[in-house]
Amino acid sequence: MHENSFKSTVLAALALALAPALSQAYEAGVESDNAPVAATTPALIPMTAQVTAKLPTLDNRLQKTDRLLKNLSDNSDPLREADVWGRIRSGYAIPDINNQLVANHVNWYATRPDYIARTTARASRYIFHVVQELEKRGMPTELALLPFIESAFNPQAFSSANAAGMWQFVPATGRDFNLKQNMFKDERRGVLASTDAALTYLQRLYDMFGDWQLALAAYNWGEGSVQRAIKKNQALGKPTDFESLADLMPAETRNYVPKLQAVKNIIANPAQFGLTLPVVDNQPYFTAIDKTSDIDITVAAQLAELSVDEFKALNPQFNRPVIIGGEKTKILLPQENAAKFTTNLAQWGHALSSWTTHKITNARERIETLASKFGTTADVLRQANNIPQRTSLRAGSTILVPKTSATMNKDITQEIADSATMLLEADRPERAAKALRRVAKGGKVQAAPISLVKPRIQRGGGTSRAKARH
Repeated sequence: MHENSFKSTVLAALALALAPALSQAYEAGVESDNAPVAATTPALIPMTAQVTAKLPTLDNRLQKTDRLLKNLSDNSDPLREADVWGRIRSGYAIPDINNQLVANHVNWYATRPDYIARTTARASRYIFHVVQELEKRGMPTELALLPFIESAFNPQAFSSANAAGMWQFVPATGRDFNLKQNMFKDERRGVLASTDAALTYLQRLYDMFGDWQLALAAYNWGEGSVQRAIKKNQALGKPTDFESLADLMPAETRNYVPKLQAVKNIIANPAQFGLTLPVVDNQPYFTAIDKTSDIDITVAAQLAELSVDEFKALNPQFNRPVIIGGEKTKILLPQENAAKFTTNLAQWGHALSSWTTHKITNARERIETLASKFGTTADVLRQANNIPQRTSLRAGSTILVPKTSATMNKDITQEIADSATMLLEADRPERAAKALRRVAKGGKVQAAPISLVKPRIQRGGGTSRAKARH
């Protein structure tokens, strides 16, 4: 099909898709530019609440149509851009803000070239994928810059509010968007899953407010908070755009959109601020490989001929030294390393995984006892399971242990992975006291001071929680 024919076909399809909405709006009393005009035009009918309620939906459709038509233009073909930064610039679609807060944030970023260099270098692994997903959804491409504000593009970022990953999801919101969180995996940190969830969330917020700036504010502050601020200004007869609501927002949210605008300005013209962006090719950095059996992270990195750190940078969602297999399990590898992984895997003559699980059935179990039982050291078990020093495991806990000959060919099931929990308990003071009795005089052991044997971990929780953003 010729290009012109393709565009005509797309335009015709769009016209058909929009026809019901246009007809509905016109029938409700909304005058369209293309609507037929009678010989004697009656006075305009005032728009009712019912009519105005329909306008955001129609407006949203029209905006999405405009963006699609723009992408069909030769001048905005994303594949024509030399690098991803140019591709992002060509898709800017959120109205600009120009105020003192923006100027302050621009100055902050511009005077920290090392910070910009580190952040953009981290972003280079992920940003092509984010931009591509935004374009598929017809969303403004500057949203690809949002992780600058959320996490500095660090998928391992973790906040005091328990928000995790590049897009900073708190546990509850992560579960709302089907981000799996168990002992072996936290998809809030996964590149593919968290990006999909974040864009879905942002789309939902835009559909709710009909305004990208308010959608961003809601992403940071919560949709309920933004809705209450809108109602408050409406009751006072005041505007309800982002800048008009800013005084009602906490400082973090009030600065949130200006921060994004500042980064947007810098990416638009880095030379103006004396900055240089790394070259990020306008092509995928990584590809996804299906993995249907368990594999140790060290083995996967070796097969891909990557360092463990680089492997973890692309696969930060895995919490343990083994990746649980399954139909939905994917690992990300740089394009050039994917073929190496496949070739090396076919020639690999050893076990892919050296770990299995063990469930504690005793009332409590010391790590040292378990280590002796499975022929390893306490330090190895603590490191593999993220177990603090001077703690024991309570009944019901599931931990990783080295495989034995009997379990060598058995993978960890998804059911075990989903249900696994770890219940920790501080070593008993009397046991800790015995461990600290080091000096003997006259055949007697000198007891350690009580202050030295207090449990390091509080019983019964007591963890304070900061307010979650989303």
